Amino acid sequence: MLPKKILDEIDVFASKNNMSEAQKKNLMQRTEERYKKMQYEAGESIGIVAAQSISEPATQMTMRSYTMATQSDRLSKVTQGLPRLIEIFDARKTFEKNMIIHLKKEYNDKDKARAVAKKIKCARIRDFVVSDSIDLLEMRLEIEMEKLDMDETKEHILKHVKDIEISGRGQKLNIKPKVEDLKGMRKIKEKIFNLHISGIAEIEDVFVIKEKDSWVIHTSGASLKKVLMVDEVDISKTRSNDIYEIAEVLGIEAARNTILNEIRKTLEEQGLDVDVRHVMLLSDIMTFNGSVKAIGRYGVSGEKSSVLAKANFEETKKHLVNAAFFGEEDKLRGITENVMIGQIAPIGTGLVTLIMDPEKLKKGVKKEK
Repeated sequence: MLPKKILDEIDVFASKNNMSEAQKKNLMQRTEERYKKMQYEAGESIGIVAAQSISEPATQMTMRSYTMATQSDRLSKVTQGLPRLIEIFDARKTFEKNMIIHLKKEYNDKDKARAVAKKIKCARIRDFVVSDSIDLLEMRLEIEMEKLDMDETKEHILKHVKDIEISGRGQKLNIKPKVEDLKGMRKIKEKIFNLHISGIAEIEDVFVIKEKDSWVIHTSGASLKKVLMVDEVDISKTRSNDIYEIAEVLGIEAARNTILNEIRKTLEEQGLDVDVRHVMLLSDIMTFNGSVKAIGRYGVSGEKSSVLAKANFEETKKHLVNAAFFGEEDKLRGITENVMIGQIAPIGTGLVTLIMDPEKLKKGVKKEK
């Protein structure tokens, strides 16, 4: 029998498409056949099957770590293949972040898309500097800029850089710091040049690209929360590859879907076909407790209840010593720990415990005769 949720979805679909009772019955029958086919037997080691199904083709991946994709006369560095899979499985927080920003229908135009891209791209003071020099006699920085409100720029610099004095006229600034050594002057100059003036600080670069009938913005760097607040952005289609930020902004279920989609996309780019159910199991395990967990010693594998299972993975001595010190006990309920000590693992036929009484068996055989 199909679950209620699927039955309800069939009812809605049949109603929308004006299906007859016979058509609806046929749809339910075909759905039930597929549903039964996708179920697994009790005791089947789906974790091992999923691990093998993902890792075996992953080892066959082309070992290229980066590809340079040319779009609109720009170069965008994108991590692909095995390195990208490792980033996802390790749930890394530092990697090449990027976004694909879709715009609302009224902004689906090349010029309008470029205007939005310019609006969100991070602009720093260095982007507006025409010339700069260090006056060694006066021990001050001399900077000439363009396209900026100089009064606001002075306030911005004074707010973020301490112990300096600013003077100058027009588009020129004379900045005199309290330090009087050349090394200190250069540090202050670099700090001033890196000050964020406009746009979104995390969006380092933007590329406007036409995909089918839509103009979209690809970014180097990501800030989902800030991008979704931009009026021109279509929030229903915009995507980011930063799993942690997605979990924070949209919730853990959205993060789960992102893990699923990122793994599938990476495998498909390499021409590998892996059943989606294996990937779904992995993304579920990484997020089931409400936060994103890595597949590793500090994540899923490191949180197993079995001492022997943890010791089998990594840091064997540490786990065994800690277990002995704290008097931990291993119930031997998993596969790994039973294999380690030579017992039948509780999977497949090993899941069932049979106790045979030879005397009763003999009596039963005699009665049959």
